[in-house]
Amino acid sequence: MNLQSLRNALRDVVTKMSDGTDAAHDLAHADRVWTQARTIAMGEGVDLAPVLLCAAYLHDIVSLPKDHPKRDRAAMMSASAAGPVMQALGLSPTEIARARHAIEAHSYSGGTPPGSAEARVLRDADRLEALGAIGVARCFAVSGALNRTLFHPEDPFARDRPLDDTAYALDHFAVKLLRLPDTFLTPTGRKLAEERAERMRRYLADLAVELNSPPPSW
Repeated sequence: MNLQSLRNALRDVVTKMSDGTDAAHDLAHADRVWTQARTIAMGEGVDLAPVLLCAAYLHDIVSLPKDHPKRDRAAMMSASAAGPVMQALGLSPTEIARARHAIEAHSYSGGTPPGSAEARVLRDADRLEALGAIGVARCFAVSGALNRTLFHPEDPFARDRPLDDTAYALDHFAVKLLRLPDTFLTPTGRKLAEERAERMRRYLADLAVELNSPPPSW
């Protein structure tokens, strides 16, 4: 099966396995992760093999809410669920094992260190989704699903209060998102991450103007 046919089959799998309730981890997210993985892989000289394609599309087939008690196991659960899918699509046991490792190692909270080129590429590609304009949209989508307030009404940029991203969506920019570029593993991915982080800072500056507040130093 060539890469295009495999991609079409994987898109069908993701569509069928998605329950349609998670706007931040849907088919469009998988499509973007694959596009970003392809860009990073080409920049790093990594082969665009079925392993990377499958890992990109199947990395979130088990998606748990951010506040779920088993959230840190979601990547491992996705890797397990991806195994039979890849076997049915004709991947070899070695390819399946490599893709499963990449899926397990992509998670921010899972704690599995990426031990291969495709695992490093996938992790960077997925983390790009948390940055830039799409990162802003996804942050507020997830926070809305968790019934979190957009920002503190009197101190939106936490100048005189502790940051609390379990209560305020905007605080998540400072607590996690704008720190992500330092965690990227490939030079290509880090360059893209830094560019996207600057877009987020421009958004924060525009938001500060609308809120009649000094911009944050995040």
